[in-house]
Amino acid sequence: MKSDPFDVLPDERVRAVLRRLHGEADRQVPGVLLHLLPQLPRMLLGRRIDAPGTELDYADKYLALACEQGAFCYLTARALRARTIVEFGTSFGVSTLWLAAAVRDNGGGRVIGTELLPEKAKRAQAHVEEAGLAAFVEIRVGDAMETLQADLGEVDFMLNDGFPLRALDVLKLVAPALRPGAVVVTDNVGVFRADYRDYVAYVREPRHGFASMTIPFRSGTEYSVRQPEPPG
Repeated sequence: MKSDPFDVLPDERVRAVLRRLHGEADRQVPGVLLHLLPQLPRMLLGRRIDAPGTELDYADKYLALACEQGAFCYLTARALRARTIVEFGTSFGVSTLWLAAAVRDNGGGRVIGTELLPEKAKRAQAHVEEAGLAAFVEIRVGDAMETLQADLGEVDFMLNDGFPLRALDVLKLVAPALRPGAVVVTDNVGVFRADYRDYVAYVREPRHGFASMTIPFRSGTEYSVRQPEPPG
């Protein structure tokens, strides 16, 4: 019997907003695939397709996690009792709602979102307010390499879902704030294999302080756990 991912959320108000937003995101998928079609030969040859400025090509697109992935992130954050979550790539705030719901249900805290494009951030903020989760979300607008440099506190969970070639730099920036046992979830490492090659190699090298593997969501999702430093 197939379960409904939204059933993990106890708040009907949050469920209703997320159902609508996921529906809108799903309707955009054919257009996103059409946009990527010219890049298919490069993808099949294992070559990178991401490049600086690519974000502007998707200014009107959700680029959201699937609802099953959202539920997975919600449950992971609940299991961690996460109070501080960092999200690279807020977009229109779909994943932000899943994360903020977890923080609230854990007793409080904040989701620190990052979004390069001000208009996207504005819409994400509106969705957060509609869901009644504004008290648990702080969206920082601008380059994540600048907006995540300070005031993170101890981070329990990170969703690394911005543009692929920035993923490793952003992880390295946030890593000192990740507590032992913190989880980092990074989407699309399967479909954009070449773009994430350096990232995946980094998190799978034990000396960098992570234990990591790909879990089989539709686009390939890297699941990495921050390891405690060995006793000196």
